[in-house]
Amino acid sequence: MSRPPLQLTDTERLIFALDVPDRAQALAWIDRLGQTVQFYKIGMELLASGEYFQVLDALAARGKKVFVDLKFFDIPATVAGVVAGLGRWPVSYCTIHGWHPAMMQAAAAANGGDMRLLAVTVLTSMDGSDLRSMGIDADPERIVVERALAAQAAGVDGVIASGLEAGPIRRATGAGFSIVCPGIRPAGPVGDDQKRSVGVARALADGADALVIGRPIRNAPDPAAAAAAIQAEIALAMSEKSKA
Repeated sequence: MSRPPLQLTDTERLIFALDVPDRAQALAWIDRLGQTVQFYKIGMELLASGEYFQVLDALAARGKKVFVDLKFFDIPATVAGVVAGLGRWPVSYCTIHGWHPAMMQAAAAANGGDMRLLAVTVLTSMDGSDLRSMGIDADPERIVVERALAAQAAGVDGVIASGLEAGPIRRATGAGFSIVCPGIRPAGPVGDDQKRSVGVARALADGADALVIGRPIRNAPDPAAAAAAIQAEIALAMSEKSKA
């Protein structure tokens, strides 16, 4: 059975994508953003540095929540082993791929700590044409919902999905299933590789628990100010949601 969603403060609903190549740059970003960000995603780019777990420890030492985004996908026994091992670290979220029910079941069974497993549904850089090129003749929403339900049935705690699908996922899975949305673009689409993006307010109103945001903060003239502005938008959206 899946765990209940993390208890997040509004400030922790913003997850900054710490997509940097080494520890020095990661620590510089943590210092730069200060108290405006309390939750960080560390992914594949940092893994190649050999300093991944040093950054994980540094985040934990500063009281930050950590999202390990390595999208594990392998035979069930292998994924179960890495999930069990990762559970020894202070990790709040961890991603696995949502394509293989037996693998998801094994991962969920191996997760003995407080870490929440999130199944990747369809990457936000993909649209319907990408799915068709892979032999999947269905629109992204249908596939995402199907994979969310499969993840829930396997005992996985939640999913990673575009904010476009947060509403359909929430209606299909009900309350108590975590939805984390990457590819959020507060100012609207900017012509990058994110094909299925939405803004902050819509994703939260439709049922997202947390939002992963990278480039809109990283590329801003004043990243801390950009993060603070997003935090204000999150606080307003959550206030409006509580009144609905």
